[in-house]
Amino acid sequence: MNSSKASPQWLLLAIFISSALYNVNGFWFKLPRTSLSRGLREHYPRILEQNIPDGFETFFYNQTIDHFNYRPESFTTFRQRYLIYSKHWGGGQAPILAFMGAEEPIDDDLKAIGFLTENSERLKALVVFMEHRYYGQSVPFGSRSEALNNTNNRGYFNSAQALADYAEILLHIKKTHDATYSPVIVVGGSYGGELATWFRLKYPHIALGALASSAPVLYYEDITPHNAYYSIVTKNYRDTSETCYQTILKSWAEIQRVGELPDGASILSRQFKTCTPLRNENELRDALAGMYASTSQYGRPPENPIEKFCSAVDRATACGNDSLCKIAAAVFAQKGDRPCYINKPKNRTETDEGWPWQSCSEMVVPMSIDEKTMLRPVNLFNLTEVIDQCQQEYGVPPRPNWITTYYGGHLIINFGLLHFCEKLQDIKLTLQRSTGNIIFSNGLRDPYSAGGVLKNISDNIIALPTVNGSHCLDIVKSNKTSDPDWLVQQRKTEVEIIKGWIAKYYADLKAINKWIPFKLQ
Repeated sequence: MNSSKASPQWLLLAIFISSALYNVNGFWFKLPRTSLSRGLREHYPRILEQNIPDGFETFFYNQTIDHFNYRPESFTTFRQRYLIYSKHWGGGQAPILAFMGAEEPIDDDLKAIGFLTENSERLKALVVFMEHRYYGQSVPFGSRSEALNNTNNRGYFNSAQALADYAEILLHIKKTHDATYSPVIVVGGSYGGELATWFRLKYPHIALGALASSAPVLYYEDITPHNAYYSIVTKNYRDTSETCYQTILKSWAEIQRVGELPDGASILSRQFKTCTPLRNENELRDALAGMYASTSQYGRPPENPIEKFCSAVDRATACGNDSLCKIAAAVFAQKGDRPCYINKPKNRTETDEGWPWQSCSEMVVPMSIDEKTMLRPVNLFNLTEVIDQCQQEYGVPPRPNWITTYYGGHLIINFGLLHFCEKLQDIKLTLQRSTGNIIFSNGLRDPYSAGGVLKNISDNIIALPTVNGSHCLDIVKSNKTSDPDWLVQQRKTEVEIIKGWIAKYYADLKAINKWIPFKLQ
């Protein structure tokens, strides 16, 4: 089966944007990712070239491999990495800001995520960054190959175990820092934002509140329309330039036409200056589709990669009506002066190895490319095919309903979509009884915002959508010279909300005669 037949659930089954391809049992699947650092590395590499802020100390916790069973092997331990930044911590009952690592080593997050350290002085907070099990230096069973290639060992690699890990680490930190009554605010982006949401739901006795940035908690089962992600990609391009959008639409048929020529792959390779010769036209289509999605997801002001691309398309008047000529010119302009542009060899990352397993076990996210989107060919989500492919690759079928069963996805999700309003009151009552203190922030230019909570659920479960925001932009390091006013204000609003949660917590503590040694600024 070639990539023209590969179902687009794999475009999101790995749930994060990247233009990389990888091979599973001889089939090529496109694996979009939500990984923040992946997008920054592609579009804004200077952010990840910065050093980790001075003052972080590295620690390792002897973590239990299986929190939910009492078999002898469940008590096996591994070293899980976490880092602490205590420069501005007020001690005692001062707050703890905890970042929930996601599907990659924690190192790039330390460079890219600024929200916690930038607000630590104002909140007098202890900052904690925790690495997700099976990534970075937090790998059980002695090695990644043993942890991932052993079918039984992979079974401990899931979100519920990861949340239990974070619970143990946070309680350990509170104990070792004499911070029993310190309120904990958990922060995460994308999949990490989902973890932050679920942690607040599952461990409200540990986390006072959660900031969930670009968390696609709605993108499970049939709660969000399957074409929603690529509908936003399409809207972003069409709103930027109708002529650019029409050129992209025309280009798919032209790629197909040229690709069917006897030397079509060679012609396309030369026209797009590929780093390795194309085997067929599908490789070019995959690369372009990944670029269109990535530019939609990761645009960061003041730069707008879609505007840059479409401006180059519209300026390519020398191409006449040749849509491929225009697209190629825009690709070159987008990526700058390089020896080659498409199919650049890439090293297989830990995310490339780990996330497909997570997607094939519990993180089953349905996504389709239909005739209403600008991508081609049309491919519709097929759960039976997903189950067959995952069974073939990993020997186990996915559990496509587990996320909503275990975390109460419908309990959260229906608030984000008005067409589920018939269930609104019952769900709202249930959620208000169970938890509160969650901020859902989403940039509406981010295609994953389609799966985000975009409407307030209650006075303390708050949605902060921004019209021009992109993926996880609010928690990325700030830039005093280029951040627009609306982004500065969004971050201030988030901090003020969090301060309100903490102030109420301290008032409650005072009411039961627990001494509060300081006041928030």
